[in-house]
Amino acid sequence: MSGKNVHVVPHPEGWAVKSEGAERAASVHDTQREAEAAAREIAQRRESEILIHGQDGRIRERDSYGNDPFPPKG
Repeated sequence: MSGKNVHVVPHPEGWAVKSEGAERAASVHDTQREAEAAAREIAQRRESEILIHGQDGRIRERDSYGNDPFPPKG
């Protein structure tokens, strides 16, 4: 993975797309589905990972884009 991971997190105004380590959201959406679509585009461009959080803030799904060798080394 080369770019910062992208998170979809609950936000007072709906759902936010945030880059890992960022204080502010890159975008805010009415639905989680809209936020996921925006986050996937960013993650694909960056060749990074998307982490989708539930209403409780816990990660419920993740997906990676880019060079993700299988089986992993180690």
